[in-house]
Amino acid sequence: MRLPASFVAAGRSADFAGFLDRLPRLVAELLDEWELSVDGEPTHGSCALVVPVHGRDGAPAVLKVGFPHDEGRYEHLALRHWQGNGTVRLLRADPRRWALLLERLHADRDLTSLWDLEACEVVAGLYRRLHLEPPPQLRRLSSYVDVWTDRLAALRPDAPVPRRLVEQAVALGRAFVADDATDARMIHGDLHYENVLAGDREPWLVIDPKPMAGDPHYEVAPMLGNRWDEVVASGDVRDAVRRRFHTIVDAALLDEHRARDWVVVRELHHVLWSLEDAVREDRPLSPEDQEWITASVAIAKAVQD
Repeated sequence: MRLPASFVAAGRSADFAGFLDRLPRLVAELLDEWELSVDGEPTHGSCALVVPVHGRDGAPAVLKVGFPHDEGRYEHLALRHWQGNGTVRLLRADPRRWALLLERLHADRDLTSLWDLEACEVVAGLYRRLHLEPPPQLRRLSSYVDVWTDRLAALRPDAPVPRRLVEQAVALGRAFVADDATDARMIHGDLHYENVLAGDREPWLVIDPKPMAGDPHYEVAPMLGNRWDEVVASGDVRDAVRRRFHTIVDAALLDEHRARDWVVVRELHHVLWSLEDAVREDRPLSPEDQEWITASVAIAKAVQD
């Protein structure tokens, strides 16, 4: 199998390059063992190859083979737990090889095809179906936030981000770590417009979870920062962000203050990661980094101004 050139070009590490080297043989093995036939060109996300297939019964499906990474470790567990209720249906899994056989959805139609506020209402309606009692295997959101908050607190005073926001996010992060509700429900972790595809058994179904035992209010931030060009093009960034925020909070019956606090924490973590990437790679901030930081700060301010 010829891998998509854009997927090969995305490799950023020796581990990922090794994964790409092994991938064609791994896909061939899975096709043979699971008695699947390819019936379309492969596509990909940032960490996984997705191959359209059909089984012996002729039913369409997709074979997803992912690069091993912490966030996606329990994708199969989450999909099995949800049992297709609002999500893509899991047909078969081999966690050891990071391979999933999934119901085929319409990959060419996601929520970017809808007006953003209409899409926000769709996602808010899906929250209630996803936020179940978490399986015990899932990692806890508080364990991530604890580490990220310590790193944020250690950020240099001259970092290009308002110190007031850094201190606010650190205080909120530490309060969330100590709060039992932070780990109370199962959450998707990365639910945004492109992770909801059109389906046949339901109009919209969720894909690609990064599942955790977490807080439903943590889910809001990705819906604010995605489709950012549209926010900027509106001419009023603050108003555009707030309209998305309040549409989601109201439709999902979330606590506005708790959702706001999680947005602040999550956006400052985005800033942290951009700054850390530049330090780790021993380079100045790129224009993309600066744009990302500016957007994150604007979102954190907009939800509380």
